[in-house]
Amino acid sequence: MGPGGWRWNDAWIFVAVVIAARLERDRALHAALPVTGASLADVLAAADFLHHSVPSRAELEESVCRLAGAGLITVDDDLVEVAPAGEQLWRTRPFSGLSSAVLTMQTQLNRASRPGDGDGGWTLREATYQAAVREYALRLADGR
Repeated sequence: MGPGGWRWNDAWIFVAVVIAARLERDRALHAALPVTGASLADVLAAADFLHHSVPSRAELEESVCRLAGAGLITVDDDLVEVAPAGEQLWRTRPFSGLSSAVLTMQTQLNRASRPGDGDGGWTLREATYQAAVREYALRLADGR
């Protein structure tokens, strides 16, 4: 854990949410659809891209709650978005490229804020997590 209380997993999930939300926003705008936020499958895909690993249900739930509790992301059921404070933190980070984005964000998180202790009771049900894992696995199989 860093001096501000943020863990590496928190930064990993935050960067994954940023990537997933931006990709979803671009997809929706290109298709003239409303922007609804990134799905948990989108976040899993981005997390796997960053770290060649899919976070466990517990890792994802804990980091999402800490990030949402700090006001950096919003979560509604299985859709996540970057909150204005999270956008500001992302935009003002030192640019380091994706290879070191997670470490850079952990440093920025520790300088900027403290982790939240929850976001009002959001929990990631096992069935919801497994559905997101299945959706992501289907995307991989389809080459998406």
